[in-house]
Amino acid sequence: MSIHEECGVFGVIAPEPTDVANISYYGLYALQHRGQESCGIVVNDDGLFVSHKDMGLVSEVFSDEILSKMPRGRIAVAHARYGTTGGTNRNNCQPIEVNHQKGRMALAHNGNLSNAAELRNELELSGAIFHTTSDTETIAYIVTKERLKAPSIEEAVSRAMDVLDGAYSLVLMSAQKLICARDPYGFRPLCYGKTAEGAYVVASESCAIKAVGGEVIRDVEPGEMLVFSDKGVVSRREHCDKKDKKLCVFEYIYFARPDSRIDGVSVHEARFRAGEVLAKAHPVEADIVIGVPDSGLDAALGYSEASGIPYRIGLIKNKYIGRTFIAPGQRLDKVKIKLAAIEDAVRGKRVVMIDDSIVRGTTSGRIVRLLREAGAAEVHMRISSPPFLHPCYYGTDIDSEEHLIACHHSVTEIAEIIGADSLGYLPIESLPCLTGGSGFCSACFGGEYPTKIPTDTRKDRFEQRLSERKKLKQ
Repeated sequence: MSIHEECGVFGVIAPEPTDVANISYYGLYALQHRGQESCGIVVNDDGLFVSHKDMGLVSEVFSDEILSKMPRGRIAVAHARYGTTGGTNRNNCQPIEVNHQKGRMALAHNGNLSNAAELRNELELSGAIFHTTSDTETIAYIVTKERLKAPSIEEAVSRAMDVLDGAYSLVLMSAQKLICARDPYGFRPLCYGKTAEGAYVVASESCAIKAVGGEVIRDVEPGEMLVFSDKGVVSRREHCDKKDKKLCVFEYIYFARPDSRIDGVSVHEARFRAGEVLAKAHPVEADIVIGVPDSGLDAALGYSEASGIPYRIGLIKNKYIGRTFIAPGQRLDKVKIKLAAIEDAVRGKRVVMIDDSIVRGTTSGRIVRLLREAGAAEVHMRISSPPFLHPCYYGTDIDSEEHLIACHHSVTEIAEIIGADSLGYLPIESLPCLTGGSGFCSACFGGEYPTKIPTDTRKDRFEQRLSERKKLKQ
């Protein structure tokens, strides 16, 4: 079990019809790290929506042939998904498209609603029929319901935000407008920029804006909605400043690309500082410092600089393993396929290995074993986050404490289980140094939730019942 996060969103609106599908493709490519299960693009061709969505990586789903068939247009929305508790199937591919009495809408969403089950139940009792198990369809239903009564699509989104609780960064397209919105807590990142050709671009991370040749203007503020149209950009702030900012701190530790800036803070610098803190909190005599690719590398550099221990590249990641990679049974260790140790760098050395997290401990144990097989004399593991002790309800697939090794074992016991000579975590009180002191959510580490804890987190009641029946038969 590794940590994953649910999705990257992207949107573009150009002053004239252009190849917005290609722009979206490159935007999604830059956001591929946020979701590798499925992806999709919806193009607005003068009010006619044309889409393509499927399971797989961006390069697998959007071949040259597929992209060549996508029409030119002024507006497009796109999405890269990693399924958490929403289920793995093609029905959950985004963006979600809706045809209603007042027009069309396409919606892409990053995050998890903490009141999703409650809202979905209310909608089903009123006659709504769901085709997916994702929170996004719930949001789409509520926006559509409000649109039938509201004078504009942006007013409908604003009214929907009155009832949505939890994490949502939205990119939405109507026939004439592109709209983005960030929940009042700001759990998930969202920013916008502009290209030299005058197209406005919205994305989960700044790296995607730069990838399409745009300049970042700023982050969308928590609770803010931006409306892009022929009239320019309008900011609606009626939901701003209603909640304390609670950006997911794990965006800085793991999710985001190191070349992104989130809420004004460099992801690379945040990880580098985490490494510096680790070196001071958990010093050790060693010969080299290495990082586990990719999110452990920046923290390893910080640890090296603060400790004076030389940094080396000790692990190489196979960057060509995508969704189509199939492990033949259990005969091969998948960690050995994805990672390789550089024997000449680690042989006979006392190694400090930096990684971003430990969930169950299985992968960490395999990496430690990989280094020992390559001849490392000692392996001291350092983690650039505190121990995971609690579930996350805002878009990270840590949905129970059952499989979290830190819930059941001490640090010393975990070190023994994974085979490390020593283990040290980032102290939880050091988290503010990563974000520059700005508000963040660290409920998965400390257990203090910004919202009401949901009593029902099931996305698909029918799958749950089927699972329960199977258990009874066993």
